[in-house]
Amino acid sequence: MRSAEQAPKEHATDVLIVGGGLGGVAGALAALRLGARVILTEETDWLGGQLTAQAVPADEHPWIEQSGCTASYRQLREKIREYYRRNYPLLPGPRADPYLNPGAGYVSALCHEPRAALAAIEEMLAPYRSSRQLLVLLEHWPVTAEVDSDRVRAVALRTGTGKDVVVRASFVLDATELGDLLPLAGVEHVIGAESQADTGEPNAVEGEAQPLDQQAVSWCFAIDHLPGEDHTIERPDAYEFWQEYRAPFWPGPHLGWTDVDPQTLDARHMPIFSRPADGRGAWDFWHYRRILYRGHYPEGVFPSDITLVNWPQIDYWLEPLLGVPEEEVRRNLEVARQLSLSFLYWMQTEAPRHDGGVGYPGLRLRPDVVGTSDGLAKCIYVRESRRIRAEFTVLEQHVGVKARGDLHGAEEFADSVGIGSYRIDLHPSTGGRNYVDISSWPFQIPLGALIPVRIENLLPANKNLGTTHITNGCYRLHPVEWNIGEAAGALAAYCHRLGVSPRQVRNIPAHLADFRQVLTSRLGFQLHWPRYTPR
Repeated sequence: MRSAEQAPKEHATDVLIVGGGLGGVAGALAALRLGARVILTEETDWLGGQLTAQAVPADEHPWIEQSGCTASYRQLREKIREYYRRNYPLLPGPRADPYLNPGAGYVSALCHEPRAALAAIEEMLAPYRSSRQLLVLLEHWPVTAEVDSDRVRAVALRTGTGKDVVVRASFVLDATELGDLLPLAGVEHVIGAESQADTGEPNAVEGEAQPLDQQAVSWCFAIDHLPGEDHTIERPDAYEFWQEYRAPFWPGPHLGWTDVDPQTLDARHMPIFSRPADGRGAWDFWHYRRILYRGHYPEGVFPSDITLVNWPQIDYWLEPLLGVPEEEVRRNLEVARQLSLSFLYWMQTEAPRHDGGVGYPGLRLRPDVVGTSDGLAKCIYVRESRRIRAEFTVLEQHVGVKARGDLHGAEEFADSVGIGSYRIDLHPSTGGRNYVDISSWPFQIPLGALIPVRIENLLPANKNLGTTHITNGCYRLHPVEWNIGEAAGALAAYCHRLGVSPRQVRNIPAHLADFRQVLTSRLGFQLHWPRYTPR
C-alpha cells in the first residue's frame, strides 16, 4: 500500500479535458465561458496541437474570412495577426492589411509561425488561469481511467518524473491526437478503414474492414534558405533506405520532386523552387506552407523566408500508429523521424536545383521555430485517430458531392452544433492505398457524432468523433477540430449545470433547442451554411 507521501496527487473539477490541441483549447474556452471549472492537460509543453506542437499552418476553406467558423476561432485568427502587428516591424502595407497573411503561403489565408498561435492561445486562456477557474497541466499524459458502469470517474496522468496525478471530474473530454482515452476508458471505438459492406461508402475499402489501414503521418520541420552557406545536417542513419525506397503506387523515388496530384493521381513535378527563392506566389513547395515572408519587412530585417515542410516526401505510410504494440509504435515514430531528416539531407546534398545544379546546402533547419533541440516538431502530425462508435456516424453519403448524386448540398442535421468545409482529403495509407481526394459539400457537425453509444460523460473533442475513415478526411482540419472541441466543451458545461446527460440533450427537443441557442447567442456558433459551390 502506498504511503501518503507516495500517493498520487488528486484534483477535482467540473470538466477534465485531456489533450491540449485545438479541440482541447476550444473545449476549455467554451466550458469556462459557460461557468464551469476546467482542468486542461497536454503531453507536450505547448498548447495548440497541430497548429503549434505539430507545426502545421492552418488548412482552411476559401470562405474562412467571412463565414464558416465559430466566433472564438475568428478571435484566435485575429490574435495571431495582431501578434505580428504588435511585435514585428511590418511595412505599412502589410501592417494595414486586415487580411494579413504573415507567411504569404498559398495553403491558407493565414500561414504563420507556431509561436504566434501559441501566444494567441495563451492570451485567450490567461484570465481563466489567473482566476483559477482553469488549471493547465503541461507534460502530462493519460495512463489509466477509473470507470464505474457507464461513467468515467477519474483519469490518472503521468508526468516526466513518473509521478501520477489523478483528476476526478463530472465530464471528461478526449482531446488527444489519437483518441488515447477511448481504450483506457473502454469506450467503444473503431480504427482504420471501414469496408463498403459496413458503411456503403463508394470510396470505402472493398471486402473486409482494414483496421490497420490508416492515413500517413508526417514529422514536420521548418527551414530557411541562405544561399552560399552550408548548413548540411549529419547524414541520417536511415538515409540509404529512404534514398532507395519507392512505393508501388508512387511515380518515382520517395525522395524526389516527382509526386502525385492528389485529385487526379497523375504524376506531377513540383520542386522546392520553381523560380528564385524570393519570388512570391510561385507554384512550388517553398511558397506552399511559407510561414514568414521577408517581403513584408524592410530590406535586411530577415535574411530569408521561413517555410514549413509538410510535403508528400515526409508522409510516412509504412506502418500504423494504432492497433499495434507500443514497441512498434515507438519504432514507427523513429522511422518517420528518419524519413523527415533524410528528406532534408537529400534536399541539401542531392536534389536537382532550379538553376541546374545539385543540392541546396543553404537550407537551414530551424529548431528555434518549432521549439525543439533536433529541429523536428514536438509531435508528429496525425491525420487520423481512433473514432468513437457514436449515436450517429457521418458517412460519405452525407457530405460527398458524387455520393450525394443529384442532391444539392450536404445532409442537413437537426442537431447541428457547428459547420466546416474541406475536401475529403485522405493521404496515402498504411494499407497501400494512394490519395483519396474528392469534392465534398460544406457540411454540418451533428451532435449525435459527439455522443458515444454507451458511455455517458466522455465526449470526443478532436478527430475522434463519429466519422468514418473516409469522412475523417474532411472533418480533421483546424477550424473543424476547433468547432468539435468547442461544442464538446459547451455540452459538458451545459450538462453539468443542468444535471442532464449529453444523450438527453440530443434526444429531448427542449434541451436540444436550448443548447443550440446557447451555442449561437452566447458563444457565436454558426450552425448552418449559406449555399456555396463545393471544392
